[in-house]
Amino acid sequence: MSTAEPGRLERFSINQMTVKQLSMPELVASCGELGITNVGLWREPVQTYGLEATAKLVRDAGLTVTTLCRGGFFTAIDPQERAEALADNRRAIDEAATLGTDTLVLVSGGLPAGSKDLHGARERIADALSELGPYAERHGVRLAIEPLHPMYASDRCVVSTLAQALDLAERFPAHQVGVTVDTYHIWWDDTAPAQIARAGAGGRIHTFQLADWTTPLPQGVLTGRGQIGDGSIDMREWQRYVEAAGYTGVIEVELFNDGLWARDGREVLAETAARFVEHTS
Repeated sequence: MSTAEPGRLERFSINQMTVKQLSMPELVASCGELGITNVGLWREPVQTYGLEATAKLVRDAGLTVTTLCRGGFFTAIDPQERAEALADNRRAIDEAATLGTDTLVLVSGGLPAGSKDLHGARERIADALSELGPYAERHGVRLAIEPLHPMYASDRCVVSTLAQALDLAERFPAHQVGVTVDTYHIWWDDTAPAQIARAGAGGRIHTFQLADWTTPLPQGVLTGRGQIGDGSIDMREWQRYVEAAGYTGVIEVELFNDGLWARDGREVLAETAARFVEHTS
């Protein structure tokens, strides 16, 4: 089993989805054993274990919660569905504040059934942000719009590029709304480095995530995020871009991968930490 020197993991954060086979106590214990001090959490396992119980568990272990995933899904046209989405996002903001993280990652939502109106969907995202931004600010939480690869535009996220994410975010104060920079979703885009610089100049890089691009993609494509070093992305190159833009925060590894989920979770966690050290500066 690969391991990493704990002293080189100060900026490493393990996103819970990477090792979703670990229970919350197992994840926290394994982080302690491996010298990992940062973790990104997901709402569903937090709710399963209990919000207050999770907050106490990570706090007592000395773990910093770097992000909470996810809010979003703002594109519904039906008024009742939109009201429910806003209410759920307010709950997500409350949960982030309770867990002690200042960043809620947003996956904005795909096209509603039967719709072909990308522009309208994006405007509904802006409408939602205008309501949620001030609420998040009052709770000490920032909203981080995550652009997803264009293959997800129809069903999951109509925001496909950093430029589109920033066009939305820049309508609001940076301490309310910024962006998530995720290598898996933007590595193909030759305009992304300039958009990272744009985001940095505005103080809008709220989190930086790593995952590699491997092919062939699995059926359904959602679980195609490769282990760092197994695919086509130069992680150091993208790290240089975000650091040149002024980002000095933690770097979160978020992998959706059936092969990794089928393995021993602690082994995957140790391997991921080692790969982080190997492929970042």
